Amino acid sequence: MKKGSNLEWDTNVTLELIGENGAIKDKREIHNSVTNAGLYGILDQMLASPTLSKATHMELGTGTGGTTALSSYISGSRTAFTSKNRSNNVVTIIADFGAGIGTGAITEAGTFDSATQNSGNMWMYSTFAVINKAASDTLKITWTLTLS
Repeated sequence: MKKGSNLEWDTNVTLELIGENGAIKDKREIHNSVTNAGLYGILDQMLASPTLSKATHMELGTGTGGTTALSSYISGSRTAFTSKNRSNNVVTIIADFGAGIGTGAITEAGTFDSATQNSGNMWMYSTFAVINKAASDTLKITWTLTLS
């Protein structure tokens, strides 16, 4: 949780690996981080005419330690959000990486303000122990951003 004089935020991500039969094969709940670009983007949305694009996509990678981009993105894994909503002070963002998308040994994920892979500003980032996504699996990622 980051703390300012009157603003705190907490960011978390849930990763669910779902097999072709619909059963959950792996589920992780971890803390993630908001990047500087994400902080600037959040604040920019308060302007009458925001100048920065909103986050719209997620991407998967096989590296660790990204601060402005994924360390090693998986080609073809940039995916539009399935849903994005706000309830009071919590924003929930979901993306589903279906069969054949982002297959491999996944260790990182990020949210971006561009549909083009390996480009745009990364708003949130997370690294985690390897999730092995088979070609027939689906990976559902749910990010939450809570401001208080």
